[in-house]
Amino acid sequence: MTAAVIRNPILPGFNPDPSIVRVGEDFYVATSTFEWFPGVQIHHSRDLVNWRLLTRPLRRASQLNMLGDPDSCGVWAPCLTHADGLFWLIYTDVKRYGRTTVGGASGASLRDFHNYLVTSPKIDGEWSDPIYMNASGFDPSLFHDDDGRKWFVNQLWDHRPARNRFAGIVLQEYSHEARALVGERKVIFEGTALGLTEAPHLYKRDGWYHLVTAEGGTGWNHAVTMARSRTIDGPYELHPDRYVLSARHRPDSPLQRAGHADLVETADGRTYAVYLCGRPLPNRGRCVLGRETAIQEMAWGEDGWLRTTDGEGIPQFEVPAPDLPPHPWPAAPARADFDAPELPIDFQWLRSPWPDELFSLTERPGFLRLFGRESIGSVFRQALVARRQQAFCYGAATLMEFEPEHFQQAAGLVCYYGGTKFHYLHVTHDAEWGRCLQVMSALPDQAQGDAFTRPVPVPPGPIELRVEVDYERLRFGWRMAGGPWAWLPEQFDASVLSDEATQPGLPNFTGAFVGVACQDTSGARKPADFDWFDYQERPYRPDPTAP
Repeated sequence: MTAAVIRNPILPGFNPDPSIVRVGEDFYVATSTFEWFPGVQIHHSRDLVNWRLLTRPLRRASQLNMLGDPDSCGVWAPCLTHADGLFWLIYTDVKRYGRTTVGGASGASLRDFHNYLVTSPKIDGEWSDPIYMNASGFDPSLFHDDDGRKWFVNQLWDHRPARNRFAGIVLQEYSHEARALVGERKVIFEGTALGLTEAPHLYKRDGWYHLVTAEGGTGWNHAVTMARSRTIDGPYELHPDRYVLSARHRPDSPLQRAGHADLVETADGRTYAVYLCGRPLPNRGRCVLGRETAIQEMAWGEDGWLRTTDGEGIPQFEVPAPDLPPHPWPAAPARADFDAPELPIDFQWLRSPWPDELFSLTERPGFLRLFGRESIGSVFRQALVARRQQAFCYGAATLMEFEPEHFQQAAGLVCYYGGTKFHYLHVTHDAEWGRCLQVMSALPDQAQGDAFTRPVPVPPGPIELRVEVDYERLRFGWRMAGGPWAWLPEQFDASVLSDEATQPGLPNFTGAFVGVACQDTSGARKPADFDWFDYQERPYRPDPTAP
């Protein structure tokens, strides 16, 4: 029996900038991972309804090294295609974000983007070392034309004063034999008045080259724009509706920020668009789940233009599923026991291609051992292992063994967005209190950027740490192994772990994570051992501390 509907988002939690490809009966979606390692998430489906996280292809230092990349930089907007018996993956490693400016605003806005290509005959196999493409802008994409030629498009960045930073979409031919871009670079589309033109993808249908882009920025004004041309290098005429998909004029839509789309065709000829979206907190308007991936059926009209099936161009929470056999995947276990020599696939760490410097699953078998490294929020070697928050309400807990010797050593449970926003329940040592428990918060929307709770003395031995999150409310608890739970009296604001809570000018493109961390700013690398980690999504609880 075929599933009646697809419920959005199909990839909940931080999974932005989707790129989709179908190979036979299999659909694959690649999404951005920014500063989280390994790079690029690839999800797999057989029916467009049920999805599983399959692999992350950028896992060697030769492919990706993000040490020093600022928050929300690193891997942007992958493009996944299949041609000539190979999977092709294009990605950007952003090294500097620069100052945020729009349109013709003045002021320096220097950015550094490096665009690469890797290939693999198998989606979940080892991918090649990268081919360097260019650095002229971000959101690169590769198009395989039906005559065998390959074309590379990306957003063009113009740092000069009094210029449009988003200077249009540029096209250049790619020679796989030369392993380089060849020929002239040409601007083929300058965008519309909405501005911030980015995220290009090219397609060919009925003799037309169709260009899909995103405009309006990745916030509330986000939109999908289309244009077409009889020749690949233009000129491109704008879609008569201008914006094909957007929630920018519909505050009633449960899916906001819709844009950055890519298209796929099913075996029976139906067209679907995947796109990023955000779900705001009901009473705060902040998207703590980050930018997520949704899907929607599209239709080609008699005029040769693509539109949503209802013609309204509004993102939908439920959409018709294709006529494919249902293919659910086994549910992930709530508990990670850390018994295998590798991390469970849901977990990632920050920036470094050398995880052995940060953690080990073999030094003490059955435990995740984090080596105390740099301070929390460091953009170099930070021992922090975490997984995405993928629901508005959840609980997480861990059992930790850690005996700090002084105040520069700390370890514990963290709810983390980036170096300027987190809530960190950690065990440390204080000359007055001895071994103690404390919460450090980084607060981007407050005059004081960090805050600490009063230390709570705790005895030596294994300690369980717990967090319960209900929309914008976050509570921490602890207990000595097997004892009753004790709850800290403070209620923390989970909404700061969002794109929208920020200091002016900073990039904010990821989402909330929950995990474990360990610091030793003395340089002694004092380790902390974690026996297990639980993550359980659940309905809303008026009192999450109740038994």
